[in-house]
Amino acid sequence: MPEQSYYQSVVHLANFIKKTWDPKMKWMWGEALLGYALSLLDEHQKTEDYTEFLKAYCDYYVKNQPRVDQSDTSAPGLITYQMYKKTKNEDYKKLTDRVLNYIKNEPRLIEDSVNHLGNSPEGKFYPKSIWVDSLMMFSVFPSHYAKDHQDQAMMNIAARQPRIMSKYMQDKDSHLWYHCYWVKQKTHYPRRKIFWGRGNGWVVASLPMILDNIGNHEEKDHIIQIFKNTCQALLPYQRSDGTFETVINKVGKTYRELSFTALVAAGFMHGYRLNLLDETYKEAGIKAFKACVDALIIDEDSIYMPEISGPTIPLPIFPYLGYKLIPRGKNWSYGIAALIFAAIQFDKL
Repeated sequence: MPEQSYYQSVVHLANFIKKTWDPKMKWMWGEALLGYALSLLDEHQKTEDYTEFLKAYCDYYVKNQPRVDQSDTSAPGLITYQMYKKTKNEDYKKLTDRVLNYIKNEPRLIEDSVNHLGNSPEGKFYPKSIWVDSLMMFSVFPSHYAKDHQDQAMMNIAARQPRIMSKYMQDKDSHLWYHCYWVKQKTHYPRRKIFWGRGNGWVVASLPMILDNIGNHEEKDHIIQIFKNTCQALLPYQRSDGTFETVINKVGKTYRELSFTALVAAGFMHGYRLNLLDETYKEAGIKAFKACVDALIIDEDSIYMPEISGPTIPLPIFPYLGYKLIPRGKNWSYGIAALIFAAIQFDKL
């Protein structure tokens, strides 16, 4: 396939989503990342192809006020803020301010990090914990907002999360990341050395996004080192076909997982563009991106990204089986978002 065709295939996928999906998507992390990715695609292409779709999403939640009660339901601030900047619609600002209020004022669970499940109803049934997902769901938006508004308090919140989460969830030997840290039990989870792929993907894709925004913040060097260590830890686990598996360190025993692969592709190429990683990672990122695009299922009327594992909660028992047995599906929102992130980085190289 010609180089530019890889990028255009992802644009084709984005256009298929715009045409076929109802913008009344969930107020939730996966849909938030998809919407944010579409807005970044518009910025990259200097178009307004997805603005009406994303405005319709915001309009729905202006009329149907959402819950903002955990990291996963704060992520849609990425969409509402982008649309407020475009339209100056005060209703979009009110939605965004609800997210900002949550990020600022939710009680801290450990250091400057909040309980991942916040004060949500589902949070009452899981140990109070921080999750690796929060690097993307909780930290990227405030770094973006703080850069635009010179909001030092908000910037501090965003910039501190990588160091705090690394302290509690990054394995000291392998530099891979555990899924979460249970605060009362004072242990990472899973307790054994089992490393969930997409969680590590959130790390490697989100840290360059945060670095784009924080300037010369005092946490910058810490974040760069965490990012480099994570990338170095992931690289040996890339399969010969360019992909990564859903349990990173069980190669050949689980299954290849394309949302994780796309997130690594985005992070590696982004890190190379920031002069933080060398050519080895650029080539690995391109290989991972192309593997995802080559896997797309395309016919005359539709296009699907397959091999995306479903939403994943760290199970209190049998965590390895919990990861291994999560079924894969097509066109999960967060998988498409990851591929769009990677496509933009590929096109910028």
